[in-house]
Amino acid sequence: MSDSAVAITGGRVVPISGEPIDNGTVLVADGKITAVGADVKVPDGAQVIDAAGSWVLPGFIEAHGHVGVHEEAEGWAGSDTNELTDPVTANVRALDAINPADLGFRDAVGGGVLAVNVNPGSGNPIGGQTCALKSWGRTVDEMLLRAPAGLKSALGENPKRVYGEQKKTPSTRLGVAAVIRGAFVDAANYQAKIDAEARKPEEERKPVDRDLKLEALAKVLRREIPWRQHCHRADDIATAMRIADEFGYDLVIDHGTEAHLVADLLAARNIPVIIGPLFTSRSKVELRNRSLANPGKLAAAGVTIAITTDHPVVPINFLVHQASLSVKYGLDREIALQALTINPARIIGVEDRLGSLEPGKDADIVIWSGDPLDVLSRVQRAFMDGREIYTALDGAEPVFAERT
Repeated sequence: MSDSAVAITGGRVVPISGEPIDNGTVLVADGKITAVGADVKVPDGAQVIDAAGSWVLPGFIEAHGHVGVHEEAEGWAGSDTNELTDPVTANVRALDAINPADLGFRDAVGGGVLAVNVNPGSGNPIGGQTCALKSWGRTVDEMLLRAPAGLKSALGENPKRVYGEQKKTPSTRLGVAAVIRGAFVDAANYQAKIDAEARKPEEERKPVDRDLKLEALAKVLRREIPWRQHCHRADDIATAMRIADEFGYDLVIDHGTEAHLVADLLAARNIPVIIGPLFTSRSKVELRNRSLANPGKLAAAGVTIAITTDHPVVPINFLVHQASLSVKYGLDREIALQALTINPARIIGVEDRLGSLEPGKDADIVIWSGDPLDVLSRVQRAFMDGREIYTALDGAEPVFAERT
């Protein structure tokens, strides 16, 4: 955190929360943004950073990825994405497997991605708890923004393949749905026992044995965290909505390859879609309808979208390029930037701190050489909590600050 004031001046400031400001200033003090505008007075003694000719934006946010739990260049030793020993692992936490030294975090910062939501994988019907964290730090606890930030679940090919190959339940789509529904029934019964004891006079209360799986599922039922539903096909998305209607929780669709086919239903329920990855081949049936035009179709239908690389499926520093090419195929430019900033911030529950350049928010700021949606633009400088963590000026080799 920076103790003295920093003023980023002269650039094209894109606050996301308002219109772009040419020759704008972003003022930072004690790690927070204190002012944004064209006529901001720079206090005496402030460090002035000249951004003339550059663009100034909030750090991008990857709302669905596996950086830190599926480490780059480590093979099996760094793969901690799926606990494939039980179809229901609501008790496991991505938080406990993230390695801040993963090279993916360096790629994230170099690509302007200053926050990530790390998910367990999609091998289980219920995969575990997600967490939101900043992309640079010494320990995950110091990087942490919110935990849990959601509970990961999967429909479709992955869980039925994993357990079908083991000749175990679930081996079909109907089995996967049954496992999820059964887990929610157990969680509702668990919560009912706790509530029943709480209604008794204090001297008559008996403790309810703790169950880490059911505690996590109960958070979803109480709408404290969203249900992060991995699904690609339209029929699986319909199942996700059906189960959410049955149990009454907040649903987020992850991937949503065919979400455009049911976009009106998603928009009517105000269900956001974290769409992607968009740079992959159609490697399985579920991806048959993958297209760079799909983000634009969803947004045009009124669906709130964020864009994901599903890192390391697509390298996390390519997040902005997925948005750029989505614009090429019909996505509105303003919505494309929202899909990298304020939309993912809202989906993962950190919009009070990140996602736009506004007074009171964390000073997580990126200076780009030009329009970030231009594939030739690059990150020149990145600031986290007002501290410069990345510098790459005039084509020089990038310099990263020490993790503190």
